[in-house]
Amino acid sequence: MEDSSTNTANNVARAIAAALDWTSPPDARKAAVSFLESIKTGDVRVLANTSFLLVRKDWSSEIRLHAFKMLQHLVRLRWEELSSTERRNFANVAVDLMSEIANPCEEWALKSQTAALVAEIVRREGLVLWQELLPSLFSLSSKGPAQAELVSMMLRWLPEDIMVHNEDLEGDRRRLLLRGLTQSLPEILPLLYTLLERHFGAAVRAAGNQEMDVAKQHAATTINTLNAVNAYAEWAPLPDLAKYGIIHGCGFLLSSPDFRLHACEFFKLVSPRKRPIDDSASEFNSAMSNIFQILMNVSREFLHRSSSSAGVIDESEFEFAEYICESMVSLGSSNLMSIAGDSTLLPLYLQQMLGFFQHFKLVLHFQSLLFWLALMRDLMSKPKVVAHSAGDSSAVSSLSTGSGQADSEKRKIFDFVNDDICSAILDISFQRMLKREKVLPGTEHTLGALELWSDDFEGRGDFGQYRWRLSELIRFVASYKPLIASAKVSERIITIIKHLSLSQMPAQDLAVMESMQLALENVVNAVFDGSNEFGGGSSEVHLALCRIFEDLLQQLLALKWTEPALVQALGHYLDALGPFLKYFPDAVGGVINKLFELLNSLPFVVKDPSTSSARHARLQICTSFIRIAKAAGKSILPHMKGIADTMAYMQREGCLLRGEHNLLGEAFLVMASAAGIQQQQEVLAWLLEPLSQQWTQLEWQNNYLSEPLGLVRLCSETPTMWSIFHTLTFFEKALKRSGFRKAQLNLQNNLTSGSTPLHPMASHLSWMLPPLLKLLRAIHSLWSPSISQILPGEVKASMTITDAELFSLLGEGNPKLSKGALTFTDGSHFDMGKEGNAEPNESDIRNWLKGIRDSGYNVLGLSTTIGDSFFKGLDIDSVALALVENIQSMEFRHIRQLVHSVLIPLVKCCPSDMWDIWLEKLLHPLFHYSQQALSCSWSGLLHEGRAKVPDIHGIVAGSDLKVEVMEEKLLRDLTREICSLLSAIAWPPLNAGLPSLEQSGHIIRVDMSSLKDLDAFASSSMVGFLLMHKGLALPALQICLETFTRTDGEAVTKVSSFCSAVVILSVSTNNVELREFVSRDLFSAIIQGLALESNAITSADLVALCREIFVFLCDRDPAPRQVLLSLPCIKPHDLAAFEEALMKTSSPKEQKQHMKSLLLLATGNKLKALAAQKSANVITNVSLRTRNLVNVPETRSDDGDTLGLAAIL
Repeated sequence: MEDSSTNTANNVARAIAAALDWTSPPDARKAAVSFLESIKTGDVRVLANTSFLLVRKDWSSEIRLHAFKMLQHLVRLRWEELSSTERRNFANVAVDLMSEIANPCEEWALKSQTAALVAEIVRREGLVLWQELLPSLFSLSSKGPAQAELVSMMLRWLPEDIMVHNEDLEGDRRRLLLRGLTQSLPEILPLLYTLLERHFGAAVRAAGNQEMDVAKQHAATTINTLNAVNAYAEWAPLPDLAKYGIIHGCGFLLSSPDFRLHACEFFKLVSPRKRPIDDSASEFNSAMSNIFQILMNVSREFLHRSSSSAGVIDESEFEFAEYICESMVSLGSSNLMSIAGDSTLLPLYLQQMLGFFQHFKLVLHFQSLLFWLALMRDLMSKPKVVAHSAGDSSAVSSLSTGSGQADSEKRKIFDFVNDDICSAILDISFQRMLKREKVLPGTEHTLGALELWSDDFEGRGDFGQYRWRLSELIRFVASYKPLIASAKVSERIITIIKHLSLSQMPAQDLAVMESMQLALENVVNAVFDGSNEFGGGSSEVHLALCRIFEDLLQQLLALKWTEPALVQALGHYLDALGPFLKYFPDAVGGVINKLFELLNSLPFVVKDPSTSSARHARLQICTSFIRIAKAAGKSILPHMKGIADTMAYMQREGCLLRGEHNLLGEAFLVMASAAGIQQQQEVLAWLLEPLSQQWTQLEWQNNYLSEPLGLVRLCSETPTMWSIFHTLTFFEKALKRSGFRKAQLNLQNNLTSGSTPLHPMASHLSWMLPPLLKLLRAIHSLWSPSISQILPGEVKASMTITDAELFSLLGEGNPKLSKGALTFTDGSHFDMGKEGNAEPNESDIRNWLKGIRDSGYNVLGLSTTIGDSFFKGLDIDSVALALVENIQSMEFRHIRQLVHSVLIPLVKCCPSDMWDIWLEKLLHPLFHYSQQALSCSWSGLLHEGRAKVPDIHGIVAGSDLKVEVMEEKLLRDLTREICSLLSAIAWPPLNAGLPSLEQSGHIIRVDMSSLKDLDAFASSSMVGFLLMHKGLALPALQICLETFTRTDGEAVTKVSSFCSAVVILSVSTNNVELREFVSRDLFSAIIQGLALESNAITSADLVALCREIFVFLCDRDPAPRQVLLSLPCIKPHDLAAFEEALMKTSSPKEQKQHMKSLLLLATGNKLKALAAQKSANVITNVSLRTRNLVNVPETRSDDGDTLGLAAIL
């Protein structure tokens, strides 16, 4: 018998060596892996005996490590196959291994695997074994540093499953483990403290005696003990951590350069612990207060040293300070209430956090920013803070009416967030709104030593996110201290203006001015947002704020800037004051006059491309009218006639371009929306009448849209081309801006006895849309083979994908745009300077085509929301010709855009009595072509590595790899959009007639006489309507089936709701074809989808579908049972046991769990979407960041990959 075991061990060792030898022939390695798998799945006792033989010192490290993996595999997956006696013997042998391997000469990986194995056994075997092992483990830890280190490592692994989700350790077993460990804390925590004290002291003494090898051993034990402590820090009761000295010990180690970063990890883990609501709250507060004091002592010393010239601070000190600051932030953000009643500790803590916020080091400032943001957000949350009439002297008049103690503690904190703190926060926030790259060389001295944000500041997101946080903090402070914030921001801006006025080249010093515009915007929004009773409701505060902003506004209005960059900045400042104008309407006239003055100060005709920045500035000034109109509300209404007269004058003088006129017209629509429905309709009529006269003329339609090459002629007529573009974009703006405000709609309903008023744009659709449909049909026809081959080269070249789209597909960001470029919402752009008489080039035509498509689709999509005026006023045949006549020639990105912008809104808005007229004609060509195109492209991607989409033909992207990336992105985008359309069809409001399946009960035996025909649902369910029309149903259902087989979890998520509706209809109707499709084809496809790891995110929904299909259809159709029995690893008795389990429970949740377990069993655990949910048992509670230390953190994966710790010191 012993010889047999030895022979097996030798064979396994050779197989391991062959499998790990990359120089071995592939067949040999494959055979070795297969043999090892047979051992792991074979006789469990052979597996145990062989593995224990191979972990002995006689074998190489590689073989021993693999043997440990095999042992862990046994414990995790096959433990129950051993008898209780065998399991106890197994545990004893594993513990003996710890004694044997506790040798300084042994590799760290082997020690780690040994400790992990014993921890795994304890987790599997439970509380009784743990209690038996405790004395021997404690005894082992006292024998020396190597033994103590192993015990610490085991203690570290043991509680992992308490904090990390693991489906293998759910429910009672998890609770038992937690209870057992909690009961053992009086033994475990003192042991850990003793090990810390003993081995830290021994390491220091040995280092002092120059016994470096001994020092390293004790240091390694100290590090591993700290790691073990950190494994308990997240869940062990905080009073216990204090009682047994853990908090004190870790606090002491903060003074040791060699161990302080690991000790920091402990404080980072305990700082966010939640305060209990039971009797232990006072003990918790005491422990937290102790933690505050420990961290504040360290912080005080660092802040003192860094603020004085007493000593030089190196990078390691800054790194340590960062970790301390991070823990301080976590502590204050979660547990500031613990010291709210301490009038000594709380203000000191706030001052230290302010010191970090003011620190020149960006990383320390950034950490503390998170604290101040969390604090102010919490303090300013309801119950609302109301400022006293005295202004900012005490802005908190009441935090009452809420929960007593919490509000009392909140008031105490508010008392210490005083004027000085708020002023300091604002000063630093204003300075740091500037990015380092924006500072011109030679002007850095004005910033002092302040380390501004830079693009090379890693790990903190991008500058936009950081600036958004600063902006939010500024808003909170401004809401709390409106007078201070207003005075501060105004004072700083006026100082900057004076500096610019003295500068010989002010445009070059503009960065600081631009950075303060956002600060001003945030302060003004906070002070005048309406919810703050405008600074507290006091007339004194009103007057003071009025004086501050009137003075600032006068300074801005007095500026005589004409440089485009300066004009643009000034325009931004004026529209930032929009909310102020809402409360002070007397100032509106001066602002409007100033904007027109700025507009006229810039050159109208730009011939020199180098001055195109002036055109961009003009557009920005026009955009400022929109922003002010939105913010100022009714204050701007008295000035509408004056604005209209000025616009008319500028048009007559020829100094207002169409693009600029459109923006001013949009501003008018915003103003009209504040005036009421009647005013809105009058403004629309005024703006649209001249456009309708041009748009409805048959001459341009006949000349350019009646035959394919007419569009080619249009592309050579620059003024006409851009006129059409601007007309169409204004239609889009009019539709977006002319909806009903809720208050207006309610008022109108009251006046008209509940009738819904006609949409302001409803009467305009009849003349607006027919020419648009002709235009879109002409554009779509350019891509049809018969026409594209006769197009001029310039037009044909312009039909390729834009540079911006290429950059977007590659994830490389947008290319730099010229100053005169106007950016569309999707990133494309065209040069506004091109709307003159210059000959259009290839790029102009490309951008024009894209602009027409974007705005045209948006106009149609927005028009569908108006309702009957669209669906009953348009001819479906003309719509179908325009949109889907050339669907087979369209590129994937264009189909995606058509579906997203037009068809999904149309489906959602189409009245049910119009489904017959609209849906089949539009959706049948789309589904028919999309199913074929997607199937072909996905087949190419999965089998040949290339999607081969039509969009990329003729594109030179620099490399085949880039082309492949773009093709795959285009394919996935279209796939997901088609699935989104199916999801929209299954939208609940469109399927109100669908019954809900019984959500509880056993396998359902349906009364066949109660089933309805499918057509009974055709008018109350859009999915039912679709299934009634085979031309729609067949390609749509095929798309669903194929989606489950593709590696696109997002598409599966979108299509699952449609499939759910299909299942409901198969259960609720007597349609045999539908029932057979769901029972066999859909059921099989869903199971196939669960085999893909990409579907892990939606696996719960897919299992729920499987459960519904089986529970509701298995008695009406044999296919569900046949599908399950066809799976590779299932036996008939497995299915019988599964059905018996279903009969015993009426809980859908439990039935889903049974279905999941059966599917895993039936497929041999090959359903990756389900397996991916299982925890990988990764150690997460030791270090949440990469440490710049000499030791390398341990890692561990589910299949038992190597665990390793490098040498210490």
